[in-house]
Amino acid sequence: MNMKQLSLVLNVVLLVAVGILYYLHFSKKDSGNTKPAVVRAAPVSSDGKVVAPLIAYVELDSLNEKITFIKNKRKELEAEQKTIEQEWENGYRDLERQRDNFLKRGNSITQEEAQQMQMSLMSQQEKIDERKQTKVQKLSERSFNAMDDIQKKLKEFMEEYNREKNYMYILTTGTGLDYLVYKDSTLNITKDVIEGMNQKLNAGKQ
Repeated sequence: MNMKQLSLVLNVVLLVAVGILYYLHFSKKDSGNTKPAVVRAAPVSSDGKVVAPLIAYVELDSLNEKITFIKNKRKELEAEQKTIEQEWENGYRDLERQRDNFLKRGNSITQEEAQQMQMSLMSQQEKIDERKQTKVQKLSERSFNAMDDIQKKLKEFMEEYNREKNYMYILTTGTGLDYLVYKDSTLNITKDVIEGMNQKLNAGKQ
C-alpha cells in the first residue's frame, strides 16, 4: 500500500463515517433499552398545508480538517505509513550495498560464491517484502478500526444533536461528493457538528 492508497483508505474512513448522517433516521439499531419508534409527522403550516420537511447539510471537507480527532488520526496513520516505506527503502539500499561490495572483488569471485550471494540477497529481499506487507496489513486494520470508531462517535453525537433540531434529512456535501445543485447556507450545520464533536471527543479523553 503506497501513500495514495493509504490516503484513499483515510478518505473512505471519513466518507463512510459522515455518510451515516444521511441514513441516520432510517437505520437505527436497537439498543439494550428498546424504545418505540418515533414517527415524525410532516410539518404543517397554519393553514393546514404540508410544508417541506426540515433538511440540513454538513460539509465533509470541513469535518475532515477541523475535527481534531479525525485530523490527528489521519496524521498518525500517514506518519506510520511513511515510516514503513522508509524502512522498506532502507532495506533495499542495504541489499544494493551488499551487492556492490561483493562485485568489487571482480574476477576473484567464484561461481559458487556468486550463487551463494544471489541466494542470500533473494532471501533477504523476501524477508524485507514480507515485513513490509505485515506492517501495511496491520496499518490497514488500524485504519478500518478508526473508521468504525468515527462512525460510532459521530452517530452518537448526531442522535443527541437531532433530538432538539428534529431534522428529517441530514445530507453531506464535499469535494467529489457535491450532488446538491443548490444549497441554502442557513441549512449548513457543519459548525455545530465540528464544535459538538470536538467537545465530545475532548471530554472522552478526560
